[in-house]
Amino acid sequence: MHAWLCENPTGVDALTWKELPTPTPGPGQVLIEIKAASLNFPDLLIVQNKYQIKPPLPFVPGSEYAGVIQAVGEGVTHLKVGQNVACLSGTGGFGTHTLAPAALCMPLPEGFGHVDAAAFIMIYATSWHALMDRAQLKAGETVLVLGAAGGVGTAAIQIAKAAGAKVIAAASTDEKCELCRSIGADATINYSTHTLPNGFRDAIKAATDGKGPDVIYDPVGGDFAEPAFRSIGWRGRYLVVGFASGPIPSLPLNLTLLKGASLVGVFWGDFAKREPKANAQMMAELAQWYGQGKIKPVIDSTMPMAELKAAYAHMGSRGVKGKLVMVN
Repeated sequence: MHAWLCENPTGVDALTWKELPTPTPGPGQVLIEIKAASLNFPDLLIVQNKYQIKPPLPFVPGSEYAGVIQAVGEGVTHLKVGQNVACLSGTGGFGTHTLAPAALCMPLPEGFGHVDAAAFIMIYATSWHALMDRAQLKAGETVLVLGAAGGVGTAAIQIAKAAGAKVIAAASTDEKCELCRSIGADATINYSTHTLPNGFRDAIKAATDGKGPDVIYDPVGGDFAEPAFRSIGWRGRYLVVGFASGPIPSLPLNLTLLKGASLVGVFWGDFAKREPKANAQMMAELAQWYGQGKIKPVIDSTMPMAELKAAYAHMGSRGVKGKLVMVN
């Protein structure tokens, strides 16, 4: 097998494409021949030693992937050789093969392709857990999605629309705003033209008839957080999803009091570990929605696995719409 090996987490340039022995699955594991693996923001942080999970060195990055089971370890009874699966295990995806915990594998129904499957679990699980579980989103409410043209942003638009909400999508270019409208957003805000803080706040006010959004989905953080939170509606829920812009913002807590609003943390990874039954139920519902055509990953492009460094550069340029997927 071959894989991108991180022996020194100083950044993407330190990754090397190496031939490694093909491993044998141990108890509770499966060997997967990887057909597709998506690039997520944590995949960048983890090779820079900036992610909250720091795997022992050396490791193969690539948190999310899909492929075909080649071998099963002792005690694995619900999966079989030749079965198509998707997996989000945190590492291992950027190669030709990997060992994965069988418990983390999602069997793929007929017609669920590897590229879509590799781009599915993280963004839809995060967005469903955020909107439907943490925010308790109701039909008729208004959701503002920041970073709306990215992976989790596009998933959030689709889930919110499927739940019967009105969606305002905020993105950085007219092209990205057009993409958001094409997948269901009711209104868009280009924050390159509606600049921070006042232009952005005025645009939110206009799009919500002065009421402010009921739910704000924020995977961006940084300078957007405070003006967005100041714009939230009464009893609003502000979802802290991530900090793609870099800086972790500080918010004046009196704003929660004045708005009767909630700051709500979203950590899907820990939810999946602590509440496995609820997570399994959520994933089954999401797979069903995919089959019904309610949700479908937006794929920016596919690239050969050997071009991983170029894919990281593309993601770093903030030009990606939806998900980048590496294929073998």
